[in-house]
Amino acid sequence: MRSQDLHQRLADLGAKPLHCGRIIRAWLQGRALDACTARQRAEDFLPLGVRHGLPQVAAELEGIARLHSEHPASDGSSRLLVELADRQMVESVLLPRGGLCVSTQVGCAVGCVFCMTGRSGLLRQVGSLEMVAQVVLARRRRAVKKVVFMGMGEPAHNLDNVLEAIDLLGTDGGIGHKNLVFSTVGDPRVFERLPRQRVKPALALSLHSTRAELRRQLLPKAPPLSPEELVEAGEAYARRVDYPIQYQWTLLEGINDSLEEMDGILRLLKGRFAVMNLIPYNSMDGDAYRRPSGERIVELVRYLHSRGVLTKVRNSAGQDIDGGCGQLRARATQATVERRIPARQA
Repeated sequence: MRSQDLHQRLADLGAKPLHCGRIIRAWLQGRALDACTARQRAEDFLPLGVRHGLPQVAAELEGIARLHSEHPASDGSSRLLVELADRQMVESVLLPRGGLCVSTQVGCAVGCVFCMTGRSGLLRQVGSLEMVAQVVLARRRRAVKKVVFMGMGEPAHNLDNVLEAIDLLGTDGGIGHKNLVFSTVGDPRVFERLPRQRVKPALALSLHSTRAELRRQLLPKAPPLSPEELVEAGEAYARRVDYPIQYQWTLLEGINDSLEEMDGILRLLKGRFAVMNLIPYNSMDGDAYRRPSGERIVELVRYLHSRGVLTKVRNSAGQDIDGGCGQLRARATQATVERRIPARQA
């Protein structure tokens, strides 16, 4: 179901645009569809046919996504494993200070070598209301004031659905436009379409290396933009919306944590409207990659910051529960397979 399908469903019950707006706003806040306001009861506002049809609509919306399991972490975050109507699973992450990270695809086709999600390939797209439903589930647990499209999947490969979800959350969802963050490896279609949207989100770009060849190795199926081209496109969008670009850099020990790479960051970003987010890799057992030591990470931040590039460390949420992007889904999928094997052999 997409946004226009929900509007049509309500219109078929006799709802006018004013009624649709109120019903959808109630859903987006995690409340009952016929929730009253301080000044007006639902029976004094919604037509009788709409009120009679709302229980069925509510059941349909509840069926879009349900919480499969929740995994609180010691850092104040909580990872949600969300089951969609076809029993595929995606991950959302409740972040400290009112943030939420949502998934835009089941799997991913980019194949970043340091990401668990990409190992399964792309299974299917996540619909716009499936993304919004992740926000609804989260808001039933705590306040959500910021949504980052940075979970499973590459938003640029599901552009129509992601932009539709952003528009809905930035209007009826009541989330500030710059508190909606579109995260991408960099796709020319993104830079073409984002400036034309009613809701223009903040933008996060996955850089990970200033060397074109190494970046291609780390992000093997990303569009063939050089680091220089990516930064130029990002800078143009930042100046247009008057908000800095967040550049993402997953720190991999011995691969992209050298001073040579830091000097490359200075060359690309000094004087730009930008923030550099260094993200220490969330190591897994048997993994070929490791995060640098804490001392090395502090050294790199100071090196960049002291030379004019605003730099922050963004640790992945839920590290103490092995909750890196795609890990919960991978474990749940494996458990399902293991449960099914004996049944087939019996």
